Parts: sequence; C-alpha cells; structure tokens
Amino acid sequence: MTSMLIQGAQGIFTGLPGVAMRASGAIRIRDGRISAVGALEPAPGERLIDASGCVIYPGLVSTHHHLFQCVLKGVRAGIDVPLLAWLRAVPYSYWHKIDEEALRTAARIGLVELLLSGTTTAADHHYLYAESYRFDPSHVIFEVAQELGIRLVFCRGGATKARTFDTPDLIPTPAEPLDRMIKSVEACAQRYHDPSPEGMRRVAFAPTTPPWSLEAHELKIVASAARRMGLRIHGHLSETSADVDFCLANFGKRPVQWMADHDYLGGDVWLAHLVHLDDEEIRILAETGTGMAHCPQSNCRLGSGIAPAERLAALGGAVSLAVDGAASNESADMISEMHSAWHTHRAVKGAGAVAVEDVVRWASAHGARVLGFEDGGVIAPGKLADLAIFDLSHPRYFGLHDPLIGPVACAGDAHLRHLIVGGRIVVSDGTIPGIDLAQLRHDAARVVTRLAS
Repeated sequence: MTSMLIQGAQGIFTGLPGVAMRASGAIRIRDGRISAVGALEPAPGERLIDASGCVIYPGLVSTHHHLFQCVLKGVRAGIDVPLLAWLRAVPYSYWHKIDEEALRTAARIGLVELLLSGTTTAADHHYLYAESYRFDPSHVIFEVAQELGIRLVFCRGGATKARTFDTPDLIPTPAEPLDRMIKSVEACAQRYHDPSPEGMRRVAFAPTTPPWSLEAHELKIVASAARRMGLRIHGHLSETSADVDFCLANFGKRPVQWMADHDYLGGDVWLAHLVHLDDEEIRILAETGTGMAHCPQSNCRLGSGIAPAERLAALGGAVSLAVDGAASNESADMISEMHSAWHTHRAVKGAGAVAVEDVVRWASAHGARVLGFEDGGVIAPGKLADLAIFDLSHPRYFGLHDPLIGPVACAGDAHLRHLIVGGRIVVSDGTIPGIDLAQLRHDAARVVTRLAS
C-alpha cells in the first residue's frame, strides 16, 4: 500500500451538508482513497504533505465545457452580442478550421487552466463531428487528459439536423444519421468508458441541444440507446428565452416538460444552463433527479440570465457548476466560476440566496453526483482521494477571519500547494510536472494566428 498524510491545514471543506461541511485535522490517503480524517499521527514510512497555511477542498468538478473553444477566446465579433449572434460569429464561423493540432492545443489549454484552479474532474461536451475530419476528437482529448492526470467525462455530442444560415459565408454545422451517431458513441464507449468507481475515463451520450439537434421521434431512441450502453445523457437546454419560444411554437410545451415526455430526464441525465425555467419545470427536474450544469459566467457574459440554481437546490435537486466553453467565458477556471455564482445570485436575489458553502458543494459533491462518481466530491473515509490544497500565503488572503472561504470569497488566481487526483499529486507548488507553459503559450498563439487568417 502507498500511504500519504496531509497535515497542518487551517481547515477542511468536506463537501458534506450542514455542519459536517467543516472539519479539521489531518487526512490520510491509502491506495487512491481517503482512509481517515481527523487527529492523526504519521505512520512509519508514510509520505508527509505539509498543508500549513492552506485550506483543503474536495477536488473541484466542472460538469460542462467545450474544450475546442479554448483557441477561440475573445473573438471580437462575438464579444458584445447575445447567444444566437455569438454562435454565428464564433463557433459556427470557426468550427471547420479546428484541425487536430488546434484541438490538441485547445484541450491542453483548457485542462491546464482547470487543474491550476483546483479541478480534478471535468466533462467536455464535444459536438463537432464532420466527415471531413481525419482525426478522432475523443482520442485527442482523452490523450491530453491522460497526459495531465485529470479525470475526464467525454460527452459525445452531435446532431442529426444541421443548422444552415442565410449567408454563404457560414458553412452549415455538421450532422449525421442517427444510426451512425449511435454506432459512433458505442464504439467510443467500448474503447474508453470505464464505469469503475475510480475510472479516469468515461463517456456520455450528448446530442448538442435536443430540441434543435434531433428530430422529435429520435429523443426516445437516443435515451434508450444511452441506457442500454450504461452511459449518462447530457446536452444544452433552456439557455435563452428563444429556446423556450422554439419549443412552445413547435411542440406546444416548455422544454423541460417536452423532454419529460420523451424519457429524456432522470438521475442519469444532466443538462447545461437551464436558465429559463418556470416553477413546474424546476419541480420536474427535482423530482426526476435531473442535474443542472450551472454556468453563471457564460450566462452573464452572453446576457442570457441567471439560472434558478438555488431554487432547484432547495428542492433537493442536483445543481453542479461548470465553466462552459472558453469562447463565451474567457476566464474558464472553477475559482472564478464559484466566485461568480456566489456574487450573481446574491446581487439579484439577496444576500441570503447563496452561501460560499453552497457553491463549494455545487462544485464538488454535486458535480460528482451528476457525473455519476458516487465516491467523488467529498472528503470522508472511503471516498476518492481527489483533493485541492489551496495556499493562503498571497496578500489577497491576509486579514481573513474565516480562512476556509478564502479561495471563493477572495477570488483571483488560485494558489495551489498541491492538487491530488486518486492519491497522485498532479499539481505541486502551482506547477504541472512536464508542462512547459511558455511552449503552450507559443502553440496557442500559432493556432490563433492560423485560425484568424
């Protein structure tokens, strides 16, 4: 057995509800799992990790990303426009230029940024599958994730209906027949999906935005196929009021109610955004156990609104946090996301709407829940040893009365002493072993120059 003892921390956020959220003492890790928390003495031959001046969080979990967009940050035509205009100006204008080099560079940028903000598990929603591609996006992204040591859920997206435009300047988005999509997802799952509790690679079935991306009769087929394969189901829903209007006009029902009619909700489903919900939809989501990937920074950046995350959580619903794509959230790190979630809800709904402890649970225990990592997101004996040790020695933390809230309340760059995934240190003193950030910056600049030309 390998054994590690983390000692000296100023406090621990466990991810557990209520008063159990706060703990103190040391954390012992054995063979990739937490074996004990509390007043512990070093065992013979045990590796000691100094966490003095630090606080410890569960490893953070981002439940929705578009990694390919990490080379599409700050595209000028898309900065000051809402979602539909942004889609035209950014992902729909550039998708056909994303080759293997661009995707590999983008994935490396996005996953490095997540790691350096304390993230141990990420879900990437990749929705571009064109016949012209000469590479497998899932292979590229899983390779980069393995190189960096992060847990990855690859959400295999796509559409059976292409979006065409009123200008020849935009190439229609790629589409594929449903049977081909299902076979491709199954092949991806057979190659990569590891359903074990400690799995580093998982696959989900994730048609991009079901009301727009699938024919109505195809939803039940997709849901049935995913469940037959033992995969979770993901996608976008109700990001803007236009999504609600589309469903009402075409199906006579609001999006969540329409999805419920097509077996597309449940404890094995989580949906990104869910900004525009009425009371009945919130109730349906809570009762079915359908998860929310709450993306406050992207929703604010695009002017889409603020999801009723706190209302869903109050009903026992599964609310998680996510950074969304970097083309609509140029600071795609989980510390920024937690800080924004804490601020935006309080700004609109009052100071009691959301607490720091709430957003940490959304970003850890609840994220693990919606992705199906039953042993993740919590610091407790028997759970996965996925831990973020935040160093509070930077001046921004000086003067704190409650050190545990520091990473969220003080925001800014996270200062990681260590990031541990499955008992393995993947970030140490703010650096990722083997990653040359200067080279990555050079690679990113080269790709951006090519994409913009």
